Amino acid sequence: MSILPHFLRSLLLAITFSFIAPLLLIAVGLITFVLMSHLPIIQNLGTLGCHQMLKFLATFGNGHPLQGCLVIALTFSLVGGLFDTYACCQNQRIN
Repeated sequence: MSILPHFLRSLLLAITFSFIAPLLLIAVGLITFVLMSHLPIIQNLGTLGCHQMLKFLATFGNGHPLQGCLVIALTFSLVGGLFDTYACCQNQRIN
């Protein structure tokens, strides 16, 4: 029985979830700030938070927030894949 199909499936899932997780986190943060900016009491806080998040993302994306978001997601997916590979190698060493 070959370990390769199990390893590839695990690696693909780890890379996929590690790519999606920061995208969801960034989207939830931006949606929260946009919704806050529509409330009269905390309108300034929501607007400021939204602008700060977009500036932060633009830092990683050479001036483009969407590119920054993709750079962060790709970096997380690479780290997730490396961690899964390490965990698989440690599991093989124990068995």
